[in-house]
Amino acid sequence: MYSIIDVETTGGKYNEEGITEIAVYVYDGKEIVDQFISLVNPERPIEPFVVNLTGIDSNMVRRAPKFYEIAKRVVQITEGTTFVAHNAGFDYRMVRQEFKRLGFEYERDTLCTVELSRKLIPDLKSYKLGNICKELGIAITDRHRASGDAYATVKLFDILLNKDQEKGIIKQVAERKSVARKTLSPKLTALLKPLKNVAGVYYMHDEKGDLIYIGKSKNIRNRINQHFMSDTHKSKQMQTLIESISVEETGSELVALLKESAEIKKNKPVFNRAQRRSIYTYGLFEYTATSGYRELRVLKNTKSDDPIISFHSLEDARNSLFKLVEKHELCQKLSGLYHGNGPCFQHSVKLCKGACIGEEPAEEYNKRVEEVIDQYNFGRQNMLLIDKGRVPHEKSVVLIENGVYKGYGFFELQDQIYNAEVLKNLITPMDDNRNVRSILQNFIRNKKVEKIINF
Repeated sequence: MYSIIDVETTGGKYNEEGITEIAVYVYDGKEIVDQFISLVNPERPIEPFVVNLTGIDSNMVRRAPKFYEIAKRVVQITEGTTFVAHNAGFDYRMVRQEFKRLGFEYERDTLCTVELSRKLIPDLKSYKLGNICKELGIAITDRHRASGDAYATVKLFDILLNKDQEKGIIKQVAERKSVARKTLSPKLTALLKPLKNVAGVYYMHDEKGDLIYIGKSKNIRNRINQHFMSDTHKSKQMQTLIESISVEETGSELVALLKESAEIKKNKPVFNRAQRRSIYTYGLFEYTATSGYRELRVLKNTKSDDPIISFHSLEDARNSLFKLVEKHELCQKLSGLYHGNGPCFQHSVKLCKGACIGEEPAEEYNKRVEEVIDQYNFGRQNMLLIDKGRVPHEKSVVLIENGVYKGYGFFELQDQIYNAEVLKNLITPMDDNRNVRSILQNFIRNKKVEKIINF
């Protein structure tokens, strides 16, 4: 069974878009057996170019259901099916993103009709939905609307199934379902049974009681089940050696991350080798050029470096820097994002004030660079990061004092965190390091905690 899906979105920055319309056709390989089509109120602006493309504007979606109101129907209609879309990576990401905002992990096997078309219908001039439908004689009504595009994709998928003489599509789906039906051994089933769907840190032990792996998750039971279902070499080794699991609940994902980082550095489990090293391999650095302009650069971290902020990957770092340059009207050339001669590209579209060719005074430009640095630099700030606790009436607190991470704790009464002496007694002392600072900066930047108190 297949769920053939198309979504229309607001457009905008990556991972900040919202769905404005969704269409789902459930297809059994012969005919459509169920369907769901709805406009969606994205609770955010729709980009003008998207309005021109789809015809969906803010007035159309003002009274439409919000995604949380249709989420249950989307789960039910796609349950047990394979998620099919033209450019499935985009549509699947958008649906998963909406569910993630609701705190729900939406997972389905996927098939992409772009990839299948390239394989089964080679040598077409273009594999865009409109072009490929024209080549195959598929009529599209309501182009760039979810229902029209999804229905055309049903017709395309039907053609692809017929062209697939070796039944590769069906075999691929069957293989995935076979993996999904994998049953756990009695040992692993017994280990999984007492675990709860809670946030925290988990510890895997061998028969001697020695730690072999430490991990964290917002949902420990699901995460460990993934370890047990995985067929990777590392997972199979862990499945053989593991004899017991211990758990420390944190309630807060931030506290779980901080504790996991500290525990791995302290205990050095054999299966955490990669995480013993810094997981933030690239950083954003600042220096002043001879021209007097303060420049930002993405570089690889070394042990002695103290970056403004660190990132998991070069791609993550460059994407973040592009956003910072756009937000603060900085120069791409002075940020290492443009390498041509003369003014940067942003200057040609009037988004750079000309620092790259000396038109903007260095003093004015440097003030905006300072804003970026201040955004991530704790300096000598005193901060309390308040988040979920382990039980409903409890909260967690992370303490940053004079710009240094001091540790975390839990409290029940609001006046406990405003009494300095009581607060310090509640805090479990922890070490500050680059990984910890990057974790904290990420959560503060993305407002992933319930409350931030400056004192």
